[in-house]
Amino acid sequence: MHLTAPTTRSTGLHDADGAAVASFVLGLLGLLVLNVVLGPIAIALAAVALWRGTHRRGRALLGLSLGVADLLVLAAFMHADHTVSWGF
Repeated sequence: MHLTAPTTRSTGLHDADGAAVASFVLGLLGLLVLNVVLGPIAIALAAVALWRGTHRRGRALLGLSLGVADLLVLAAFMHADHTVSWGF
């Protein structure tokens, strides 16, 4: 008699899809606030999702491009007012 449930193995694909969506959301949010923090996180999550073979490849690529855009926006504002932060 077997009393425990059979174990299932996770392939990590669900985690990769979650990382792709998270990179997109953080990259988009990073355009508005905390781009110095959220941009690199979005880039890293997108890279992890792409490396793990996510089904949401387009979302991961968008997250990657938005993360790069976060850093470019930060660099533009730093060049414009010679500070690391920017305000409205």
